[in-house]
Amino acid sequence: MQFQWSQLVFLIAGSRSIAALQQQHIGTDDLKAKCSAFSGELQIPDATVYLSEVVAAGTNLSLPDYNVTCGNPYQIVPKEICRLSLYVATSNRSGINMEAWLPFEWTGRFLSVGNGGLAGCIGYNDIAYGSSLGFASVGANNGHNGTSGGAFYNNADVLEDFAYRSVHTGVVVGKQITEAFYGSSHKKSYYLGCSTGGRQGFKSAQDFPDDFDGIVAGAPAIAFNNLTSWSGHFYPITGPVNSSTFVPQNLWPVIHADVLERCDALDNFVDGILEDASLCNYTASNLLCGSNSNASACLTEEQVNTVNQIYAPLLASDGSLIYPRMQPGSEILASRILYGGAVFPYTTDWFRYAVYNDINWDPTKINNTDYETAARTNPFNIQTWEGDLSAVQKRGAKILHWHGQMDAIISSDNSPRYYEHVSETMGLSSADLDDFYRYFRVGGTGHCSGGDGAWAIGQNLNAFDSLAPGENILMAIVDWVENGNAPDTLIGTKWNNGTQSAGVDYKRAHCKYPLRNRFKGEGDAKDIEAWECVE
Repeated sequence: MQFQWSQLVFLIAGSRSIAALQQQHIGTDDLKAKCSAFSGELQIPDATVYLSEVVAAGTNLSLPDYNVTCGNPYQIVPKEICRLSLYVATSNRSGINMEAWLPFEWTGRFLSVGNGGLAGCIGYNDIAYGSSLGFASVGANNGHNGTSGGAFYNNADVLEDFAYRSVHTGVVVGKQITEAFYGSSHKKSYYLGCSTGGRQGFKSAQDFPDDFDGIVAGAPAIAFNNLTSWSGHFYPITGPVNSSTFVPQNLWPVIHADVLERCDALDNFVDGILEDASLCNYTASNLLCGSNSNASACLTEEQVNTVNQIYAPLLASDGSLIYPRMQPGSEILASRILYGGAVFPYTTDWFRYAVYNDINWDPTKINNTDYETAARTNPFNIQTWEGDLSAVQKRGAKILHWHGQMDAIISSDNSPRYYEHVSETMGLSSADLDDFYRYFRVGGTGHCSGGDGAWAIGQNLNAFDSLAPGENILMAIVDWVENGNAPDTLIGTKWNNGTQSAGVDYKRAHCKYPLRNRFKGEGDAKDIEAWECVE
C-alpha cells in the first residue's frame, strides 16, 4: 500500500473519542478469550452460529463452502479479528448466511457491506477492508448461494431476502453481535456497496433510514426491473453472432477510437478519458464503409444502425423512458458482456425465476411486453426508485453516491437521473441536497473498479492509495458523519500500468455533481491542480 503513516492520523484521531470507553474496559487478550467461547454463548433469535475463531493478521483464510461461482475460496485477512459465521432464518423456507469480522482494535464503528449482480456471495473482500480499518464489519449472502438467480424460482421468500431483507437482517443481527462482543453498542453505523450493493445502499436509505449514519453507494443498480430489461434488450439489437446486424469484437476498438476522436476533447484534454460521458452524443455514421474502405475498420449500414441503437435510450411502446442509453466510452468491455451475441445471463435469470416463474421462458424473444411486465411486477419494490429521502435528511444521515463514467454494465446516465428525481421529489436544489446527499462522476472508471483513469477512490480493499478522507471514499463518509466535513471532490489514483505495486502515475479530483471536471488548458495534465470543477 502506498500511503504514509502520517495519513493514519485522521483514522486514529477520529477513533479515540469514539472507542475510548471500549478500549479502557476490555483488552485484546480478553477479547481473544471471549472470541473462542463466543459461538457457544451468543444468543440470537432464529440464528445458528457455526463458529467463532481468532484469525491472525496476514492469514490466507480458506473458505471451503464458498460457492465456486462466487470467486476464489480464500481471503487475505489484513488485521487480526474475531470471525463469526452464522445462519439466520428469515422464514420457514429462507435464510441468510452471514459473517461478522470483529477487529480487536475496534474504533466503535459498524459497517455492513453489499453484494453484486444476482449473487448470493458474501463480500469477503469488503468485510476484510472494513475490519482492517477498525469497523466491526458484516456481510451476508443475499439469501442464496452462488451467482445464479435460480433460487428465486417459486420461492418469494428467497426473493424477498434478495430485494431487501438480507442486508437489513444482517444489520440488525450484526449490531446485536457487535454489542455482545465488545460489551457496548456501536457509535456510528456505515454501509459500503457497489452495483447491486449500491442499490442495497439506496434501498436502506429509502426503507430503513435508521440503519446507517453514512452510506457509500457506487454504480447503483436502481430502477432495477428496468435495468434488467435494458441489459437484455441488446440481444434483439445485435442479433446472434452470425447475424448481419452483429458487430464482431474486432470492430469495437475501431468504434472506441472513433468515440474518443469525437468526444475526448470535450473535457479540454485528449487523454483517452471521458470525464463526463453524458456530454458525448455519439453516432457511428463516420464509420460507414465506402467503396474503397478497409472492411476491418468500417461498418456496414446495418452495423451502423446497431451501434446507434446501442447508444440510444430504451423506450416503452408509449414512448416513455424505460432506461437511459449506454454511455459512450464503455464499449471495449461492454461489447463482450452485453453485445456479444447472447442475452445477458442476469436478464435471463431474472425473467425466468422472478418475473414469470417459468424456466422455459425464451430470453431471445425479449420485447416491450416483457419490459412492461417486469416493471409492473416489481417484487418487493426492488425497483428502488423512491425519490423521498427526507427520513435520511431529518436524522442527519449522509449519502455519498458515485458512478464510473466508463461503466460497462450499468449506464452511468442513470445515476444523475436518480439524483434529479430526488431533487424534484423533495423540491430541493443541489445546494440543499449537499447537506445530506452528494453524487460524484468518476471519470475513467469502469464498473465499480478498474478503468483507464484515476479509478481508485478507496471503494474496496484493492482500490486505495491513502486513508486521507479526500482520497478515500469510506473515510470521506466517516469524516462527513463524525466531523461535518463534506467532500467537494473525490481524489482518485491511477497506478502505472494499472498495477498498484508499480506506483502512482497520477491523481485526479473527481467533481461533485452537477459540476464536471475540465482541464484548465495549461500545465501538466497529470498535475491535480491542472483540472477544475466547472458548470
